[in-house]
Amino acid sequence: QVQLVESGGGLVQAGGSLRLSCAASGSILSINVMGWYRQTPEKTRELVATITGDGSTNYADSVKGRFTISRDNAKNTVLLQMNSLKPEDTAVYYCNVRGRLRSLNVMNSWGKGTLVTVSS
Repeated sequence: QVQLVESGGGLVQAGGSLRLSCAASGSILSINVMGWYRQTPEKTRELVATITGDGSTNYADSVKGRFTISRDNAKNTVLLQMNSLKPEDTAVYYCNVRGRLRSLNVMNSWGKGTLVTVSS
């Protein structure tokens, strides 16, 4: 019912930048929170950043000052600008969208993930 299309991952050297994008489509009535999470084989999935419909943001301490999350409500799109990347930022990044479907059911959808690799 909901499709999330992620793009923007890849390989970058330490200190470089990448921008992730996630577009949501389908039977969406409303979106409350959009966000990015990441996961490595050694760790459980962790929050990177979230943004609400009114633009309130929340960041993991490890990315504050380096990453910026933004959204385009008209396009149901969330972006993650990642600057000053570090090798420890290497992970699979997942888009998450929470809100309400047209059926009025709760929506909590995940993208398939996009790999970000930061070389030292």
